[in-house]
Amino acid sequence: MLLSAGRHRRTRTLTIAAAVVCASGAGGVYLGLSGGGAQAASSTVTVSTAAQLEAAVKNATAGTVIQVRAGTYYPAATLKSTASGTSSARITLRPHGAEKVTIDGSKLPAGSWLAALHGDYWTVQDLAFVNSPAQGFVATSSVGGVFRNLVTADNGDSGFTLRGDGTTGNLVQNLDSHGNHDPAGHGQNADGTTVKFGSGTGNRITGARLFDNFDDGLDLWQFSSPVTIEHSWAFGNGENRRRDPAFEGNGNGFELGGGGASVAHVVNNNAAWDNTLHGFTENSNTGAIALNRNTTYANAQHGFHFATGKARLGKNLAVGDKKGPAELGSAAVSTGNDWDSGATPPFRSTDAKGAYAARRADGSLPATTFLTTGSTTIGSTMDQGLCVQLQGGGGSRRGASATDDEAHDDAPAGSHLRGRPADRPRGARPGLFDRPEGGSGGPGCRTSDWGPGHPAAGRPKGGFGPAGAHTCRGVTGS
Repeated sequence: MLLSAGRHRRTRTLTIAAAVVCASGAGGVYLGLSGGGAQAASSTVTVSTAAQLEAAVKNATAGTVIQVRAGTYYPAATLKSTASGTSSARITLRPHGAEKVTIDGSKLPAGSWLAALHGDYWTVQDLAFVNSPAQGFVATSSVGGVFRNLVTADNGDSGFTLRGDGTTGNLVQNLDSHGNHDPAGHGQNADGTTVKFGSGTGNRITGARLFDNFDDGLDLWQFSSPVTIEHSWAFGNGENRRRDPAFEGNGNGFELGGGGASVAHVVNNNAAWDNTLHGFTENSNTGAIALNRNTTYANAQHGFHFATGKARLGKNLAVGDKKGPAELGSAAVSTGNDWDSGATPPFRSTDAKGAYAARRADGSLPATTFLTTGSTTIGSTMDQGLCVQLQGGGGSRRGASATDDEAHDDAPAGSHLRGRPADRPRGARPGLFDRPEGGSGGPGCRTSDWGPGHPAAGRPKGGFGPAGAHTCRGVTGS
């Protein structure tokens, strides 16, 4: 079967970076705001109302740090900025200290995006963007953006998007994007994260969980430059959870093209399971996509679908996909995959409840034995690999370790056949930003009461790890 040129999408977006750049602790003056005006001339702006937040984002300049006090904010208009920072004076949007912040778009006018940045060198971290009438978070033609430890959930279009020409050197790290639904498009635009309608090199997505979205987990529609996707999971995408009779969602885990672009994306050490179409697909991208050490399981079509392009597939593992492990065209090159050798190492676990467990204290994916084999040569390692501190300490260290049981302490006792917690009905949304209070995830943290079973359950309150940045380097195709 050959793929068509792919169906048209109304919108799509996303971007990423080749190295993790992290803003240091907020310095400068503490500025209390009143009345709704944010005076961005000061280096640090602290906001506590939706009006102040809107003004602070709009009026930010290079070097501004916007700190948001704990709570749920309901903007009256899209959080929008055309300001740019610089490589040495970034613009930062984050919670105040270790506080928990949710930005809720449910009171926006119909069709509004929740957040829209048209600038360079922004750091946005540790925030939830939810319930937008349309897009959750969009960065257009961004250079050097760092988007870390975000949740984009239950939005009326895609959750997180990078788009536009000149989208260069951006990093999307540790994103949880789920339940995005797009009623206006009957599900066809509701991806977890997108990088589309644009170009630009050096973009990277790492450590993402993209699940229960009405369209695809990740979509690279009409983005003409290579994007790197690594250490990310896409699962449960493409189901018609709202019983829309005109439903058009796709349901690929990782949709790696479409719309005519021929691009050699790099896809290493990811996993896709329980999606309603394929685990990984070119979607008519004829470029030499490189896929190494990825795993698929129990997808409704093929694990890997690369029927028209020049994809290079190595050391991948596909088990239990209903239409078979792979459908490859004559131009694809396949070596060292389990379907090449006929040898498939057994999984340690096929119980996916750990995928919904708490992230580790540094924000990386939870420790789990799910879909692991112990092999050093084939399939995803199901973790984020080696984390190297760039600030706040020297040397390198392995991410916080935990036994599978410890990682799953906050997960429900049972599980759906394909890993959905048994006490959460298929299609139900887990809570947001569930995590222990205290900020470190270490001794003294209290279990969150924000909804057991959510991916962030048990995460340190407000903090996704210690001060300083990390870059995660994991298994490649070698």
